[in-house]
Amino acid sequence: MQHSLTPQALAELKTVVSPPCLSLYQPTHRHHPDNQQDPLRFRQGVEALASSLRQQHSAEETQALIAPFQALAADADFWHHTLDGLAVLGGAGLFRVFVLPRPVAELTVVADSFHTKPLRRFLQSAGRYQILGVSRHRIRLFEGDRDAIAEMELPPAVPRTIDEALGAELSEPHHTVSSHGGIGNASSPMHHGQGGKKDEVDKDTERFFRAVDRAVDEHCSKPSGLPLILAALPEHHHLFRKVSHNPLLLATGIDVNPDALNPEQLRERAWQAVEPEVLAQQARWADAFGAASARGLGSDDLADVARATAAGRVGTLLIEAERQIAGRLDGVSGSIIAADLENPRIDDLLDDLGELVEQMGGQVHVLPADRMPSSSGLAATYRH
Repeated sequence: MQHSLTPQALAELKTVVSPPCLSLYQPTHRHHPDNQQDPLRFRQGVEALASSLRQQHSAEETQALIAPFQALAADADFWHHTLDGLAVLGGAGLFRVFVLPRPVAELTVVADSFHTKPLRRFLQSAGRYQILGVSRHRIRLFEGDRDAIAEMELPPAVPRTIDEALGAELSEPHHTVSSHGGIGNASSPMHHGQGGKKDEVDKDTERFFRAVDRAVDEHCSKPSGLPLILAALPEHHHLFRKVSHNPLLLATGIDVNPDALNPEQLRERAWQAVEPEVLAQQARWADAFGAASARGLGSDDLADVARATAAGRVGTLLIEAERQIAGRLDGVSGSIIAADLENPRIDDLLDDLGELVEQMGGQVHVLPADRMPSSSGLAATYRH
C-alpha cells in the first residue's frame, strides 16, 4: 500500500496533468493507544476533501476520486504500522501513500496540482541515510536521520532471504548450518558437517550477498542517493564489503545484527557512523558559499536570491530547516508576492525557491540553523 519517497516518486506526481489533485497530510503515531485516533482524523480529512470536490464536481466524480482514500481509512492493518507522519495523494489514475518518520502539519488541499512541498522539504533535508541490515537469514532496510528512524518496505526486486535470491541453485548443505551471534559477538558461525559442505555454504552466502548488493544498489541507493550504512555481524561485514560495488556504502558501519537492537539503539549507532561525513559535507557547502559570496557569486539576501533563482543562476541553495518566510515567488520575474494570509502554510517563499532551484537543475539542502552560514534563512551559491 505505501510507496517509497524518492526524487523519482516526487517527479512522477508532476506528470499528473488531469485535475483535480487531492493532497492529504496528517501527523500520526507509532504506538497504541495514541495511534487509535489516527484513522478518525484521516476520515475527517477525507470528508474535507470530498466537501471541497462536491462544490465543482458531480457525486459520481467525487466518489471515484475519494474511493481510494476511503479504502485506506478502512485498512486496519495499515493503521497498525504508521510512523510519525502521513502523506496521501490521489488523482486521475494515481494514488500514492507515503509513511514518514517525521510529523507533518495537518492539511487537505484540492487543486490543479499536488501539494508536494512537505515531501520535497523532507527529501532535501541533509543528514538522511539508509541502513542495510544483513544476515544469512534475512535482509532489512531502514531510513533515518539524526532524530528518527523507520524500517522501510524493501522493493520487490530486492531478495529478502537466501532462498529468494538463489532458489533452486541453493546448495543442499546450507540447511545443515546455523549461525550464532548477538550484540558485539564476533564469533565465527558454527558449522555442522564436513568441510566441503561448509565451503558450499560459504559460497552460497557470498552469492546471496552479491545478489543483495546489486539489487540494493539499483533499487534503493540509486533512487534515493542516500549514504548506506551496513549493519551486520563482523564476519558478515568482511564478506559483504568484499563483494559490494555500491559507491554509497560507507566505510564505517554497525557491527551488530540489527535484530539485536531496538530502533533507538539502531538510530544512535547509525548517527555515530554517518555524523562525521554529514558535518563535513555541511561545512563544505558553507565554505563554498563563503568563497562564492566573497567573489560576488553568492548571496543571503532574499530578493537577490529570488531574482537569481528565476534567472536560473542558483547552483546550490541552503535553507534553514525550521524557517518559513511568508509569501510566494513569481517564477518568471523573480518578484516576491505577498502571502495569502488565509492559507499561510502553503505560501512559503523558501519552499517556492527550493522547488524552482531544483527545476532549474540546482541543488537544495535543508540544514539545521546552527549549520547555516547565514542568519537570513537561506544562502545561495551562483553558477555565474
